[in-house]
Amino acid sequence: MAWTNSKIFRPLLTDFFVRTGSFAVDLDGDSFKTALYDNDITPDNDVTAANSAYNVGQWVTTGNEVFEAGQWAQGGVTLTGVTLNSGTADVIFWDANDPTSGTAADLANVYGTLTYDDTVTAPVADQGVCYNYLGGANSVTGGQFTVVWHANGIWRITL
Repeated sequence: MAWTNSKIFRPLLTDFFVRTGSFAVDLDGDSFKTALYDNDITPDNDVTAANSAYNVGQWVTTGNEVFEAGQWAQGGVTLTGVTLNSGTADVIFWDANDPTSGTAADLANVYGTLTYDDTVTAPVADQGVCYNYLGGANSVTGGQFTVVWHANGIWRITL
């Protein structure tokens, strides 16, 4: 079991393209959170929308989520500066400011993140948008933990 890559959840894209009438995620208007996870899971972008959600399936909090009260909240850090950008030819990307913990965090063995929509409750509450592999074990002791998104965004689609 291990992280190997970063992906957008397939059901999210399917909902965009097929189920536009019932789809509730607004990528440039909703509130999103990023939760941290250890290496005890193997993320899968082909799960159902319900199993992409926070605290469901692989993303259960017990034993998998990495957090510290007052530093990096259980359930994740709220993203700020969220933008959906299609102003570059042949590219769509989704980005936000780099989320950070408090300044005295003790977090160990952080391998990746789950970013999910914290606004909508139906048809799926806390539906996953994507997961991002951080390249291996990341830790901080008595400091600030920051997830640094790629310069090309949290995710990017080239057309």
